[in-house]
Formats: sequence, C-alpha cells, structure tokens
Amino acid sequence: MSATEQCAVVIGGGLAGVTAALELADAGLRVTLLEGRPRLGGLAFSFKRGDLTVDNGQHVYLRCCTAYRWFLDRVEGTALAPVQDRLDVPVLDVAHPAGPRLGRLRRSALPVPLHLAGSLARYPHLSLAERASVGRAALALRRLDPADPALDGVDFATWLGRYGQSPRTIEALWDLVGIATLNATAGQSSLGLAAMVFKTGLLSENGAADIGWATVPLGDLHDTLARKQLDAAGVRTELRTRVTSVNRAQDGNWRVDTEGESLEAAAVVLAVPQREAHALLPPGALADPDKLLDIGTAPILNVHVVYDRKVLKQPFFAALGSPVQWVFDRSDASGLADGGQYLALSQSAAQDDIDEPVSVLRAKYLPELERLLPAARGAKVRDFFVTRERTATFAPTPGVGRLRPGARTDTPGLYLAGAWTATGWPATMEGAVRSGLSAAHAALAALGRHREHPLQEAA
Repeated sequence: MSATEQCAVVIGGGLAGVTAALELADAGLRVTLLEGRPRLGGLAFSFKRGDLTVDNGQHVYLRCCTAYRWFLDRVEGTALAPVQDRLDVPVLDVAHPAGPRLGRLRRSALPVPLHLAGSLARYPHLSLAERASVGRAALALRRLDPADPALDGVDFATWLGRYGQSPRTIEALWDLVGIATLNATAGQSSLGLAAMVFKTGLLSENGAADIGWATVPLGDLHDTLARKQLDAAGVRTELRTRVTSVNRAQDGNWRVDTEGESLEAAAVVLAVPQREAHALLPPGALADPDKLLDIGTAPILNVHVVYDRKVLKQPFFAALGSPVQWVFDRSDASGLADGGQYLALSQSAAQDDIDEPVSVLRAKYLPELERLLPAARGAKVRDFFVTRERTATFAPTPGVGRLRPGARTDTPGLYLAGAWTATGWPATMEGAVRSGLSAAHAALAALGRHREHPLQEAA
C-alpha cells in the first residue's frame, strides 16, 4: 500500500469533521484536518467577553443521543456534560387569565408511554380534553416510521390537526419541544423529522428524553478536549486554513489544495455546510449537486443578560405566552463569580428577530424577563448582548429529505458529512456526529479497513 493510500483529509473542524478525523485515525490512517476558523467546534463554540467565557448559543442533548454521548466519551468530556437523573422541565405560562402559572413536564419510572402520563394529567397549560387528545396523538405517532419517504412531504401541523390537536395544544406542548429540537414550528416541519424527534425522544425508552448540557464552556469540549484527542490520535490539525479546491488525481487518489499547500490522499471527507460543499464538489461527484443549494437554512438567536443578582432559582425553564422560549442559567459555566447571574435565552426559528438591532431586542426581551421572573424587576442589568447564527441549521421543511445526500458520493474516495446530510435526524449535535461516523466508515470500507461501528444500531 502506497503512502497516499494510507492518508485521509477531512475538510471542516465542526463536530462532524472532528468525529470523522478521530474515527479514521483510530483505524490507522494518517489524517489531516483542515479548518478555516481559528478553532474547532463549528457552530457550537465559545468566546471571551470580558471576564466571562460565553457560548455562542445554548446547546443541549438527550439521553437518546447515543452518537453525541459517544463523542463526549471519546474526548473524555462526559463528566462535563451530565444528563438529568430524570426528565424535568419547568414550563411557565405568563399569559394565563388568572396570572402566571407554572407546570412541569416530568417522567416517572413507569414504562413507555405511561412514564409521561402522570405529568400530562397534571399539566396545567392544557384543558382536560386537550390532555386526552395528546395521548391519542402520541399513540398514533408511535405507529409511524420516520424513515417512510411519504412522511417527508407532509407538515407536522397538518398531521397533528388530523389527530385533534388544537392550536393551544400545539403551542403548549408539541411546539414547545419541536421548535427547540427542529428549529421550526410544526407547520414548517417535515412530519418525518418530527416523528423522529418525538418517537425517539419521548416514546422509545423511559429515560430517552432526559436532558444533558455542558457545565463548562462548549469550547472546552468541542475545541480544547477535541484537539487534545486529535493530537493523541496523530491527526495533523491545521486551523485558519482555507481549502480552495478538491480534485481527483490521474492515479485515482485525491488532491486537496489550500492557500498554502497541496495534499494528496486516498479519501477526502467534506464536513462543511451544504453551500461550501457545493462549491468544493468536483464535477460528477453528485448526480444533481444543485440539490444542496435547495436545502434551506434557519436562524437561531441567543440573548445574553447579566444581572447584578440572582433572579432565577432553576437551572432552566421554558416559557409560554411570551416571545421568550427557553432560559438557561449559565453563571457557573461562564465563570461568573461575583454574586450576579448570567442568563442565556435560546430563541429558535428566530426569523422575525435575527436582524433586529440590539437596542430593539433589549427593549423587547428585558421587559419579558421581568414578566417571567419577578426578581428581575429590581435587578440591575450589567450586560446585554446577542449572538446570531443566521444559518444555524438546515430548515426541516417538508420535502427536505429528498434533498439530503448520503455519506457516499458518486466519485470513489470522496465523502460528505454534516448535520445536513441524510442522517435521519434534524440539525443537532447528534446528527453531526452521526454524519461524521457514517463518512468515516464509508471511507474505511472502501479502503478495505474493517472497524466496528461504535453505535450498535448503525453497525
């Protein structure tokens, strides 16, 4: 075997690219990872703001996210992103006629689907009839196959309407979860992807929806620890390196050109967003490469507020009757140590707000926090800022499934990775890691290198 046949190049240092690089290196290949930014982690990263280390956005995962949990294990970061012992989501409705009302979505130790029955029976944000209708829809959802192509062309809201879900039920339950996981409302979400989220997260195993999140800055996990493991695996990692072209050489191998050098490899993994992948794809790699350009994007806005005192006792909560969606306490994780409190508001499907000036967003969200949190009314705001990801995820609209390519291209040795590829999952950290594993194992199979897949269900 020639030296080139033992080499692989991974383009893109997000979770998909880091995963692919680690898996290829662990199989014995000499891997070079190229990333244009000065850090790893893609869109799940951290930055400094004064004395604080701030995540660009709040990211969570669920116990059912087996690929991301594998990633945490692989970079030795599991203890830094623990999972709840048991699902417990406070939901505060500030628009109730009788005044603010707090409910909780909790699971019990009972088997599926009874594990949520008690919580749903006591959920104060729905009427008795609406709660009963949720049970009927959930049973129908369990019968769906998320991989059925017919589901991809139907929007989730239409399906929910068929099963008697009122607009209030969709708002107070289905969209409460769906907007955060799909980055779209039910009316803008493919039934196939919605079924994947709800069936896997809420209707597969008792603890599948237990929530996990990082207790340290995301950069500690996705950049610092990831880089340490890449180095230990022998991966050459080049940051601030822009790839200018990817071409097939006459000998059947690949040449990757950057602004500073040319690399030769037997396998190349393109782990970049769909538009960047489209720009780098050589002719013939996909039958219809322009499909990549038809995969839409959706924004996420994060609003960051630092108060001079503690205004929230819970680690997080979700809101109803307010433009605020989810609020997280990031004080300890960011390094805030002087008695104040740092809250991060995660606003998905944020098309209406993503381009608003900071002054407008401040005038909108600070009064809303005071409505939700009475303790905030007398608190001083030390800092207010926003982070915007205009293309945070691919848009999970009906029909997107037929646009998402698999890991293998039509040209041997070239593979695709990224949460936008055909993972079966929406644009999540889980989907990104799964795509990296798929691309790496497709490359290893073509090179005749057997390696056991770390996820049993994908083996």
